[in-house]
Amino acid sequence: MQQHQNTDFETRSLDAICINESHLNHRWYHNIKYLIVGVLFGIVFVKSEVVSWFRIQEMFRLQSFHMYGIIGSAIAVGMLSIWLIKKFNIKTIYGEKIEFHDKTFNKGQIFGGLLFGLGWAVTGACPGPLFAQIGTGATVISVTLLSAIAGTWVYGLVRNRLPH
Repeated sequence: MQQHQNTDFETRSLDAICINESHLNHRWYHNIKYLIVGVLFGIVFVKSEVVSWFRIQEMFRLQSFHMYGIIGSAIAVGMLSIWLIKKFNIKTIYGEKIEFHDKTFNKGQIFGGLLFGLGWAVTGACPGPLFAQIGTGATVISVTLLSAIAGTWVYGLVRNRLPH
């Protein structure tokens, strides 16, 4: 097995991202379960109208509680799940410990949140359900997907020069 030494750039870039610390290696077909969950999640997005441009516009115009209810439900489920994982020391299905690391706040998160919200309001698309929107036939969302990919790439280039 070939050893890999991190360069200074690789070390800096790995510090700021989530790293999967699992040491398990699986064959490619073990990922089919994630494909199935993703398809089911997409169906839930479509059926709950989370991917509806009209529902998203209603939310930003404060005309409907629908999206706020869904987002609030997701937050509540996430909070409960994290509390249960910490309280009962729940492990992964492979027996590995689940760790949560504290995040430090910085003003870039405010700018990023505003930019994210502006893009969401203008396009009617959040990065999560982009593929579900395309799957429903809204192929114009492909432009949003390509823009999200380009924005992520540009962010990766300039991230180290942005204010903290």
